Amino acid sequence: MHFKFTLIALACAGLLSACQEAAKAKGVDQARLEAAETNAEWLSYGRSYSEQRFSPLTQINTESVGDLGLAWSYEFDTDRGQEATPIVKDGVLYTTTAWSKVYAFDAATGALKWSYDPKVAGEKAFDACCDVVNRGVAVWGDKVFVGALDGRLIALDTDTGAEAWSVQTTDTAKPYTITGAPRVIKGKVLIGNGGAEYGVRGYLSAYDAETGALIWRFFTAPNPEGQPDGAASDAILAEKAAGTWFGEGWKATGGGATVWDSMAYDSKLDLLYVGVGNGTPWNHEKRSDGKGDNLFVSSILALKPDTGQYVWHFQTTPGESWDYTATQHIILSDLTIAGQTRQVLMQAPKNGFFYVLDRVTGELISAEPYVPITWATGVDKATGRPIEAPGARYRDAPSLQIPAPFGAHNWHPMAFNPQTGLVYIPAQVVPFAYVNDANYRHQPGAWNVGTDFLANALPDDAAQLAGLKAMVKGQLIAWDPVAQKARWTVEHPFFWNAGVLTTAGGLVFQGAAEGTFSAYDAATGTKLWSYETVNGVIAPPSTYEIDGEQYVALMVGYGGAGALSSPALLPDRSRLPGRLLVFKLGGTATVPAYDLPQVEPLDLTGVNSTGNAKAGFASFQQYCQVCHGANASGRYLPDLKRSQILLSDENWSSVVLYGALAPRGMAGFSRYLSDADAENIRAYVLAEARKGAAAPAAKAGR
Repeated sequence: MHFKFTLIALACAGLLSACQEAAKAKGVDQARLEAAETNAEWLSYGRSYSEQRFSPLTQINTESVGDLGLAWSYEFDTDRGQEATPIVKDGVLYTTTAWSKVYAFDAATGALKWSYDPKVAGEKAFDACCDVVNRGVAVWGDKVFVGALDGRLIALDTDTGAEAWSVQTTDTAKPYTITGAPRVIKGKVLIGNGGAEYGVRGYLSAYDAETGALIWRFFTAPNPEGQPDGAASDAILAEKAAGTWFGEGWKATGGGATVWDSMAYDSKLDLLYVGVGNGTPWNHEKRSDGKGDNLFVSSILALKPDTGQYVWHFQTTPGESWDYTATQHIILSDLTIAGQTRQVLMQAPKNGFFYVLDRVTGELISAEPYVPITWATGVDKATGRPIEAPGARYRDAPSLQIPAPFGAHNWHPMAFNPQTGLVYIPAQVVPFAYVNDANYRHQPGAWNVGTDFLANALPDDAAQLAGLKAMVKGQLIAWDPVAQKARWTVEHPFFWNAGVLTTAGGLVFQGAAEGTFSAYDAATGTKLWSYETVNGVIAPPSTYEIDGEQYVALMVGYGGAGALSSPALLPDRSRLPGRLLVFKLGGTATVPAYDLPQVEPLDLTGVNSTGNAKAGFASFQQYCQVCHGANASGRYLPDLKRSQILLSDENWSSVVLYGALAPRGMAGFSRYLSDADAENIRAYVLAEARKGAAAPAAKAGR
C-alpha cells in the first residue's frame, strides 16, 4: 500500500513539474517550435528550425497573387536600414527596426500593442560596420528576446513589452555589436556578435530563457593570451585550432571569427549549426604571417545545444583573406543524391561556392560556383579546399577579384522550396581590387583589415564609372542543389537586394533596391505581381494565416553595408523612413506618399580650406568611405558634400574630431585623426562638392 502511494505521489509530482514547466513555457515551447514546419505561423527567424523560409500556406498562389493588396502598414521613427523578419505568434506580429527597437502589432489589423526602445547610445553606430540594423526577435514561453546593438540580450514580456531581464553579453570596452536575431532551443537563448573589422574575438553564447543566466559559451578563435577560457570551446581550440594560427597580428585584434548571423537546428540529431565570420585583419599576411588555416574562421560548426560541445566543422575558406564569411544563411533539408536520401546542410557563403554537406558528419557532398568567381577555380572534392587562382592572395601585387567583400551572397536570407527542389539565392556580382596595405598597423577600435581601400575609389571619368556600374549586378537565382546549377535567374539592375520567401502556393517573394516588392513563379521565375514600395528593400518577407486569411509581411527601408559604402552603384534616392507593409488578397489599404526631400547644393562662394585635398582623399578612403561612400558619394548617411558643417573648419572639426553629433551616430575621430588630417579631409570633400555631381542629400535622422 505504501509502495503504491509512493508511486502515485511520484507520478503526481512529475505531473506537477511538467505542468509547471508548461506554464513557464506558455505560448511557445520546444514542441511548438519543432512543429513549426507545418503550422500557419512564423515562430522563428527562418520560420522553423530548418531555416528553409518555406511556408505551407497556399491561399496566395500563382493564380490568386494578382489580387494581392495592402492590408495595413506602419511607418517607423527611424530611416536607417531595416533588416528584420517579422515573427508571428498567437495573432501578434513582432518585429524590430534599426537601433534595436521592438514593436508588437495585432497581426490582422495592424493595431500597435506596444513598443520598446533599448535606448542604444548614438555613438555606438561607430562600432557598427554595416549600419545600425537588427534582424529580429526570438520568442519562447511568455517572452520576446532581442539582441541590442550595444551587446545586450534583452527579454521582454510578450503581452506588455515590459523588460523581464537584460544581460550584457559582450565586453563594453571593446567594439562588439549585435545585429543578428537570437534563436531559442530547449529553453536556451543563443546569441552571437559582430565587430570583426574593428578587432574582436568571436563567440556564441547560450543563456537561460527564464533568468538570463549564462549556460555556456563557445569561442571561435583561440585565446590570444594562450590560456583556456573555462568555456565549452577549450578542448577543441587546443586540439584543432591553436596550431593553425601564426604570428602576432591576430593577437592584437582577437582574430575575428564572429558569429553574427546564421544558425539552424536539427532536433532529431540534436545538432546546432553555426556560421562563423571572417578573420581580423582580413589580410591573412597581416593576421597570421600568411600561414595556417586559422580555425574556425569562415567555417560551419556543429555543436550540441545543451552544452556547446563541438561535434564537427567544415571550413569554406581556409586562411581566409578576402572577408569571405561563412555566416550566410544555413538551410537543412533531405535530398535525394545519387539515388540515396541524404540529410544535408546547404549554404551559399560569400566566397561564391554553393556547399552541400552531410549534416550528420560534415562531409562535403558537392560545391560549385553559383556566380562567376575569379579567386578560385573550384573546390577539391577530396579535401574540401578551394583551388585558389594564382595571385588571389594579393601578397606581391594587387588582385582584382569577384566576389568583393560584399560577397556573392551576403546576410540576405535565401529560401528552399521542397516542392520545386530549388534554393532561391539573392546573389550579386561585384568586383573588388584587393591590395596589400604596406602601411598597416593595428588601431584599436578602428577598421583593421590590412587591405588598402584606395584602389577601390570611384573613377572620375563618366565612361569608366558607367563601365564599373555595368559590371555590378544583383540576381535572384533558382539553384538546383542536387545538379548544382541554376534553373532560372532574374537579373536586378542593382546589386544590394533583399531576402527571400517561398511558399507552397508556388511563389517566391523578394524586394529590390529600386523600391519594389515582387512575387515570382517558383518554377519558372516569371514575375506575377509587383508593388511599388518607393523606399528600397533589403529585408526578407514572412507569411502567416489568421482566421483563414493569409498575410505577407515585409519590412521596408534601405541601408546596410552596400548602401552605406557603395551608394554610387545604387538607386539615386534620399534616406526615407522605414515601414512595415502587410498584404492580403483583396487588400485595399494605401500608404501616404513619401516626402522626397531635395536639398540644393551648398553655396561655397568664398569657402576655402588650408588642407591638402590629395592627402584628404587618402584619409577619407581609409576612415570615412565605409559609411559615407567611396569618393564622398554617400546618400544613406548624411551627404558630406551638402552638409552645413563643411562651410566652417571650426564646425567641421567639432563633428569630425570631437563628436558634436555623437548622439546621432557620428562619433569623433580624434583617436585617429589630427587637426591637419581633419582639415585635409574637409579640403577633399570641398573639392568633390565643387564638382557639382552630388546626389540628393539623405534626410537627417536617427
